[in-house]
Amino acid sequence: MAGTLLSPSSGVPLERFMKVAVDRGYTAQGEMFSVADMGRLARETLGCQAELLHNGLGGPNRDLVLRHLIAGHPLLIPYDEDFNHEPCKRKGHKAHWAVSSGVLLGVQAVPCLGYAEDPELPGLFHPAPSTPCQPPLLPEESASGATFLLCKQGKSWHYQLWDYDQVRDSNLQLTDFSPSRAANGQVYVVPPGGVRAGLCGQALLLRPRELSC
Repeated sequence: MAGTLLSPSSGVPLERFMKVAVDRGYTAQGEMFSVADMGRLARETLGCQAELLHNGLGGPNRDLVLRHLIAGHPLLIPYDEDFNHEPCKRKGHKAHWAVSSGVLLGVQAVPCLGYAEDPELPGLFHPAPSTPCQPPLLPEESASGATFLLCKQGKSWHYQLWDYDQVRDSNLQLTDFSPSRAANGQVYVVPPGGVRAGLCGQALLLRPRELSC
């Protein structure tokens, strides 16, 4: 999914990702319990920049994440997946990956330059194509319900809008390996330190290689 966003005209086949991940020892059967390994895989297969984000999606990282998405770059997020693919809190037992490709912000005022109102949804503004636009003033972190991420989980056919705080909280409690996985007799690649060290409070900011941070 992220590969299509970074290079829509030359998507990388899923088989290529899987082969490299297995050959490098990142996975046994498709699981990825290390954000650092996911970053290495992205750099090798997509030829992109992959910046590893630590210490969660809140605090000073929040503005970094939002401005990254506003600039049009994808974000890879490990989180606990609920039955409807939305974020939940299961201590890492339902750990999966999602890609975020956009953001919906509730703002008091729309910047004057570079935005156009949606013809079907009054009050919804998009950056105008091929037009320089001034970044909007970001909602305060304490403003509940004002920030949503446009996300897609690999098993879902559709993008969904997820409340930013729910994604942040789900990502920040990935601590334990699923007991059902541990008991099913299959082999998994889990990094030293387990799920907590590999996923908890981490995410990947992806950019085309030619762009600088």
